[in-house]
Amino acid sequence: MSEPENHSQLSKVPHYNLWVAVFIAVILTGIGLFYFATQKVEYIWGWHRVPQYFASKEDIRVIAEFDGRIDSIEVNGETAVVTLKGTDGIQKVTAPINGVTVKEGDSIGEADEIASYKGNNWEAGPLIIGLWITIKVSFIATLFGILIGVIGGICRISSNPALKWLTIVYIELIRGSPLLVQIIIWYYVLGTVINGLLAAYDIGRIDRYWYGVACLACFAGAYVTEIVRAGIQSIHRGQIEASRSVGMTYLQCMWHIILPQALKRILPPLAGQFISLIKDSSLLGIMAMSELTKATREAVAASLMPFELYFMCAILYLIITFSLSMFVQYLEKRMATT
Repeated sequence: MSEPENHSQLSKVPHYNLWVAVFIAVILTGIGLFYFATQKVEYIWGWHRVPQYFASKEDIRVIAEFDGRIDSIEVNGETAVVTLKGTDGIQKVTAPINGVTVKEGDSIGEADEIASYKGNNWEAGPLIIGLWITIKVSFIATLFGILIGVIGGICRISSNPALKWLTIVYIELIRGSPLLVQIIIWYYVLGTVINGLLAAYDIGRIDRYWYGVACLACFAGAYVTEIVRAGIQSIHRGQIEASRSVGMTYLQCMWHIILPQALKRILPPLAGQFISLIKDSSLLGIMAMSELTKATREAVAASLMPFELYFMCAILYLIITFSLSMFVQYLEKRMATT
């Protein structure tokens, strides 16, 4: 029997439709239990307030330009024209009538509010801003993590003792310490020293965003180094010897022969590592970086809606990680056909 036929036989499951029904029943039971639990919690749900944390119309606040007195408020349909008179001149403000916060005859000081209302332009809410920062930091850290990992993986199996031992020290230090501690060291220790030196020479400062990227990249790079090392060593050594015998250098052999084959084998563990990296980025909130988790915490503090917003935070993380997982599966299928 041929290999495809064997695979086909192994893939057949007895009572397939029954097991599909079991799967659906388990999912529906889980949803039902979750709904039942939400009904038993003494909590006033406010799902209708969640959309404003994704996007909302801009808040417009009109303030007085000088000290004065509200001379008149002329109403024209849904709008009102407020006239402020003072020793420095006249200020006229046009705003929706329900947005006017003063009355005729009120004494107004400079920078006092005259009107406050929603504008016509939409602006991103804290959850969208946090989601964008999380995606951007994770993507850049992933690219640098891959670069560090490939270089580290080659150095890890090198016969040069300096390269090999330095790589081992790097791996053990990074993998043997908590990421939270590494973030603190990167930002509050290295960041303070580096920014202090830059300020002394009037060069400027490095934003906390880049310290977060550097920390995540170094953290992921240590794990990717071991993944790449395992992938390279899984390729038969005879291929290295054959490529060297035809005149290829060690680096040419790695780039053209070994790494392309190793990539097919290490793609699944790489995907798992970078999915973990996306979730690990939530620790960057300790640097006052408003990534998704910190943005959610701030929104919860302002709205007092912990359940709704944390559920949405979890769903957004799930969307990112699931999309990455599907993309990696697509790459695996493409590579399997080449």
